[in-house]
Amino acid sequence: FSSPVEYVLKADSYEELQTAVGVIMGKAMQLGYLINLDTDLRLNKPELDITIDRERASALGVSVTDIGSTLETYLGGKVVGNFKRGAKQYDVITQLKPTDRATPETIDELYLRGRGGLVQLASVVSINETVAPKELNHFNRVRSATITANLAPGFSLGQALDDLDKIAKNDLGAGIETDLGGQSREFRESSSALYFLFLFAVVFIYLVLAAQFESFIHPLTILLSVPLAVVGALISLLLFGQTMNIYSQIGLIMLIGLVTKNAILIVEYSNQLRQKGQELLEAVVSASAIRLRPILMTSFSTVFGILPIAIGLGAGAEARRPLGIAVVGGVLFSTFMTLLLVPVMYTLLARFTKESAIGEEEAAPMEMAEEVKVTSLHTPHLAQGESS
Repeated sequence: FSSPVEYVLKADSYEELQTAVGVIMGKAMQLGYLINLDTDLRLNKPELDITIDRERASALGVSVTDIGSTLETYLGGKVVGNFKRGAKQYDVITQLKPTDRATPETIDELYLRGRGGLVQLASVVSINETVAPKELNHFNRVRSATITANLAPGFSLGQALDDLDKIAKNDLGAGIETDLGGQSREFRESSSALYFLFLFAVVFIYLVLAAQFESFIHPLTILLSVPLAVVGALISLLLFGQTMNIYSQIGLIMLIGLVTKNAILIVEYSNQLRQKGQELLEAVVSASAIRLRPILMTSFSTVFGILPIAIGLGAGAEARRPLGIAVVGGVLFSTFMTLLLVPVMYTLLARFTKESAIGEEEAAPMEMAEEVKVTSLHTPHLAQGESS
C-alpha cells in the first residue's frame, strides 16, 4: 500500500538530492506526526567513474571508441558470434574471468593498440570509486527522490504537505524543486477543485432560493445552516481522529443540500403565517413548533441512512468513514443549532422583506371589517331609541 505522504524532490544530480533528502527528513522527524519516514534514494551501490583523457588518447593514437569497446568487451562482456549444438544455438561472449575483473586494478592490466604499439589503458583514463543509487528515479524526466511517510492519528494530509513545503522553502537551495506524487498529488489537485465546487454549490443554492422566495434576504437566513454544518463536521472529524481528505471534503459538499432543508421548513411556514396576518415573532415561534417534528424526522432518517458508512461497515469502509462521520456530525449539529439560530436570524432580517407589508395590508382590511361589524351591531339599538 502506498503512503499518504509522497513528497518529490528534483535536482540535476543525485548528490544534490542526497543532501536535500537528508535535510527534509531531519526536519520532518522533528514534526512528530510523520511516522515511517523513508526515501527511495539510496546511494549504496559501488560504482567506478572512468574519465577518458581525450588529449592524451589522441596523442597516443587511441580513439574513444576503442577505449569504450575494450572496457565493454573485457569487463561487461560482448557477443562476438554464436554456434549451434544440436537443435540449440548459443552466443559466444568474450569477457574476463570473474577473478580477473573483481577489482579496479584489473584495468591496469588491459592494453589496446595505439599508433606506436600497445598502450596501457590506465594511461589514458582516470578511475574514481564512487557510490550511486541502485535505481535511477526520474520524475517528469528529471532526476528525483521521493520521501514517503504515514500520518499519526489526528493529523491531516494537508497539514503535512504545508509543513513540508515550508521546510523546503526555508532550508533547501535554489537548485532543488519540489513536487507531489500518489495520494498527495491527488489530494492537492482535488482540494482546489472541491473548494471551488463548495463555493459554487453555495452560490447556486442561494440563487435558487432567491428565485423561490422572491427575496435576497430569506436565502441568507437559510444558508446560515451551512456554516453550522461545517463546524459540526469538523468537530466530529476531530473527535473521531479523522483527517480532512477527499472523502471528508465530499461530505462537506453533501451537507449543503442536506441541512438547508430544515431552515427552508421554518422560513417557508413563517412566511405563510405572516401572510395570514400573524405578527413576526408569533409567526416564527409557531412555525418552529409546528415544523419541529418534520425537521427531526428528516434529519434522523438522514443520520440513520449514513450511519453504516460512519461506523465503517463493508469493504473499503475505512476510506469512506470520514465521509460518513462528516455528514452525520454536520447534520446533527446543524439540526439543533438551526432550531435555535434560524428563528433568531429570521426575526432580525425578515422585517425588511415583503411579507411584513403583506401582513399589514391584510391586517388593515380585517380591522375595517371589525369596525363595520361593530357599527352594524349597534345600529338597530340606535334605531329603536329614535323611535321611542
